Amino acid sequence: MKKNFVTGLLSGLCGALIIFTIVGTVYVKQVAGKTLNDPKDQVENQETDTKEQPFQDVVEKLSVLEMIVDNYFLEETDPNAFAEGIYKGFMSSLKDPYSTYYTKEEYTALMESSSGVYCGIGAVVSQNAESGIITIVKPYKDSPAYKAGLLPGDIIYKVEGEEVTGVDLSEVVSKIKGVEGTAVKMSVVREDQNEPIELDITRKEIEVPTIEYKMLDNKIGYIIISEFDEITVGQFKAAVNDLLKQDMKGLVIDLRNNPGGLLDSVVNMLDRLLPKGLIVYTEDKYGKRVEENAVNDDKVEVPMAVIINGNSASASEIFAGAVQDYKIGTIVGTTSFGKGIVQKVIPLSDGTAVKLTISKYFTPKGRNIHGTGIEPDVKVDLKDDLKKEIVIPVEKDNQLQEAIKSVMGQMK
Repeated sequence: MKKNFVTGLLSGLCGALIIFTIVGTVYVKQVAGKTLNDPKDQVENQETDTKEQPFQDVVEKLSVLEMIVDNYFLEETDPNAFAEGIYKGFMSSLKDPYSTYYTKEEYTALMESSSGVYCGIGAVVSQNAESGIITIVKPYKDSPAYKAGLLPGDIIYKVEGEEVTGVDLSEVVSKIKGVEGTAVKMSVVREDQNEPIELDITRKEIEVPTIEYKMLDNKIGYIIISEFDEITVGQFKAAVNDLLKQDMKGLVIDLRNNPGGLLDSVVNMLDRLLPKGLIVYTEDKYGKRVEENAVNDDKVEVPMAVIINGNSASASEIFAGAVQDYKIGTIVGTTSFGKGIVQKVIPLSDGTAVKLTISKYFTPKGRNIHGTGIEPDVKVDLKDDLKKEIVIPVEKDNQLQEAIKSVMGQMK
């Protein structure tokens, strides 16, 4: 038993090192645009050789730790869980809150989430990069989260009895998701409650309503985008076309509490709104620049406003930043989250994956907003008595009313 434990642990570690080295090298060469015959490869090989000894030291130390655990630890140990912990620790050593290792189950859950359909509780969540605190941003209307009474601002304290503050957000989300009809135990902290609220929420299939829209007074179209997923592009196109058929004269796009999503999706959506030219560009560690451009001839050219807040992040900021740079609309609300970096999910051969921060992104005018966010053209805070509301009536929404006012001013 002891021999099998050591063998499983060390082979798992060595396998991880081999996988990371191979995938990382191929990926870096692709990003850097180098060929296998590049003279710089010789330097890289020398650097790799110097790294072999530290890795050997790690393996030797792990065997010592295994011996100590095996001799003294009170409980039984799981070699597979031990190996997964090593891989996660390897990635966490980067000190980047957005880079992580995914188990097979976590990677599957991530892919389901980005497709826009999954089994879970139906809520948008966000994590503070500094404190690690995870909060409910918005439960979807009529979702299990909504029916259980979760509110915007609730802090997720425990999932299935385990504290989740500081745990990678994707890992926590994968624990909340599960088989339809099963229940997930959650403990949340609410501002006006002395004790955590304990909830059992039954999972169901969720088709994320990434787009909601309607025509407001004065022929002003109103589109709410909750995430930028694969299904969002088609939903956005359908919403815009329907509003145009209704003779839309102005447009308000609501990105409040939108945590971001897929770069391809936001680029495809902006292609319908922006003049031909640069939408966004990225730069990697080697200074290689990749541009995304608007090429569509069919443009929506009506007065526009975009609403943002402190939970509008990543792809939402690409959207708002491009609109602001081209001056095709007014940005209304409060300063956005400030996430100006891009991650790439890299699948590994055993069904697991890693997510790595690989580049910074810049608005068309060359702004990188990481850590600062998008500053609105018209700053207006949502009224305090509305911040806990899941659905805010149009007439009471002071940020929306300010956006409508801006569009009306452009229409004159």
